[in-house]
Amino acid sequence: MDNSKALPLAVLAEQFARLPGIGMKTAERLAYHVMQMPAGQVREFAQALLNARDTVHYCKICQNFTEKELCPVCDDPRRDRATVCVVESPKDISAFERTREYKGVYHVLHGLISPIDGITPDKLRIKELLARLDGSVSEVIMATNPTVEGEATAMYISKLIKPLGVKVTRLAFGIPIGGILEYTDEVTLYKALENRSEI
Repeated sequence: MDNSKALPLAVLAEQFARLPGIGMKTAERLAYHVMQMPAGQVREFAQALLNARDTVHYCKICQNFTEKELCPVCDDPRRDRATVCVVESPKDISAFERTREYKGVYHVLHGLISPIDGITPDKLRIKELLARLDGSVSEVIMATNPTVEGEATAMYISKLIKPLGVKVTRLAFGIPIGGILEYTDEVTLYKALENRSEI
């Protein structure tokens, strides 16, 4: 922002620009929009941010975000606990749940292996996944994005799991290479899940 703008407005825009996918022009638009909102709405917005940050934490089983001890999927007794679908982020769970076809449970890694970005296996929730493989799990579905990092992560985890005698499968590639699960339509995602293959 240039010097003609009030400093608090510039600081607000800089904070918005720190969010992923928000460039400086969009950040400035958001900052100006906040200035036009009624004060009560701004307080509600700020309170919602603080409330989410203070009350949401990892599910003790699958590492998904929840405000309770267990997320709704882990807390559902109808889910098939013998099948665990491993995803990169909580957003991917939402994508699978929209298909209404997957009946198993999930495990969220909270990232992918990427040495260039300093993300090593110990920074992901792999240890928590391995702790779940106590004999009750018969299949682990590697549902990471079909990118270089997604493939590397899937292969790394499958090498750790295979000696445990658990079947490891990979989503079928109805999902395009370089595609993002969060933006994949329900039919393509369901077909990829249905046609998964062992790795």
